[in-house]
Amino acid sequence: MSDITQYSRIFFMGIGGIGMSALARYFRAGGYQVAGYDRTPSAITDALEKEGIQVIFDDGVQTIPAPFRDPDEKTDTLVIYTPALPGEHPGMSYFREQGYTMYKRAQILGMIADHMRPVAVAGTHGKTTTSTMIAHVMKQSVLDCSAFLGGISKNYDTNLLLGESDWVVLEADEFDRSFLYLHPEIAVITSMDADHLDIYHTYEHLVESFHQFISQVRPGGKILVRYGLPIDREVNRQADWFTYGPENEADFVATGLSYNDGHHIFDVHTPETEMSKIYLGLPGKVNVENALAAVAVSHLLGISEESIKKSLLLFKGVRRRFDIRINTPEYVYIDDYAHHPVELKAAIGSTREMFPGKKITGIFQPHLYSRTSDFSGEFAKSLDLLDTAILLDIYPAREKPVPGVTSRLILDKMKLKDKMVLNKKEAVAWVRKNLPQVLLTMGAGDIDRMVIPIEEIYKETE
Repeated sequence: MSDITQYSRIFFMGIGGIGMSALARYFRAGGYQVAGYDRTPSAITDALEKEGIQVIFDDGVQTIPAPFRDPDEKTDTLVIYTPALPGEHPGMSYFREQGYTMYKRAQILGMIADHMRPVAVAGTHGKTTTSTMIAHVMKQSVLDCSAFLGGISKNYDTNLLLGESDWVVLEADEFDRSFLYLHPEIAVITSMDADHLDIYHTYEHLVESFHQFISQVRPGGKILVRYGLPIDREVNRQADWFTYGPENEADFVATGLSYNDGHHIFDVHTPETEMSKIYLGLPGKVNVENALAAVAVSHLLGISEESIKKSLLLFKGVRRRFDIRINTPEYVYIDDYAHHPVELKAAIGSTREMFPGKKITGIFQPHLYSRTSDFSGEFAKSLDLLDTAILLDIYPAREKPVPGVTSRLILDKMKLKDKMVLNKKEAVAWVRKNLPQVLLTMGAGDIDRMVIPIEEIYKETE
């Protein structure tokens, strides 16, 4: 790979993605000239533009800023792209045909991490909240850290943290086997459910990829795994292994869980000692498990119990991760990134737990034709846990339409009677007309564009 320092300009193809935008901010902070393309404006691209990063939304090559598209200047320009962007995109084709140096986002992140001490959090779900918790605890401790996060931290209002130490917290993404570019000092595995079968084809191949990731943990490093996951410790004998979970057999165990005045309260048994009464203000029982992983990593790093407790008490969460936008005696509105059947079940279950006896309406936007086809039955079972279900059209992301695969594939398998398919505009109008008591929006596509309009509808009732 090239030395990144030889370039003065960096152009991002797909700059609006959460991982890409963190890298763009990183290089901008490092003094590079940064610009990028994305398909549509978003809250992220709006923020990048306010930070002085030029973003274009036209596919035409001529809209690329002149210094970045001049072939005579290509030795000074690095192009970073996301695999979510089609290879035949005009901009991608231009840079490739002109002989620009091009790297995937994951490759660049790996290059940066190789010069640091990475804490990498992997898992088919839970990794964004867990990695953000770990980064927050480290940032508030004497250790300090940098972090490339998979969501916008509500404590820092960004997905990039820059620190003075060599430690860096990373979200290790299994999509496209991106996490195999990382060689962490500490690795965390939160979950290993079947997902991304368009990439892996079988669950066994997904497990193989996680094993390869674990095999790349540096000698003398540490591996923390959710107790019960199908992990073979033989893949890495040079690291120290630990487990976490509610099971007594785990090395780090959460016990005595209670909920009072907006806080989950629990104790943690570590291999050496016990931490009592940890307060977590983040809603959702699933976040207790994420917090347990963060406590375990922090403990293994030698962070004091007092510092861990204080940081978790003040942790505000991540945008679009069980993000409570409205919470009044009359109405509740929660937005969540859930896009896998297991995540939907957890989000709906946490909502039931927090607001027992109230009718829950869910708006779900399926993400990818392949995932919808692979898990239509499982999606149906999860959505049946709602009182009313609204499905939006499938968000295609990088995929082209598949004949016969629509949101109705899920709807037709659901047993719930109160269900419908609407477009985004119709769904917002339905919310305005019906004002559901508890509303949960879920999905990883552009359903986030509905959040502010829905929030404003509820605020009009105050």
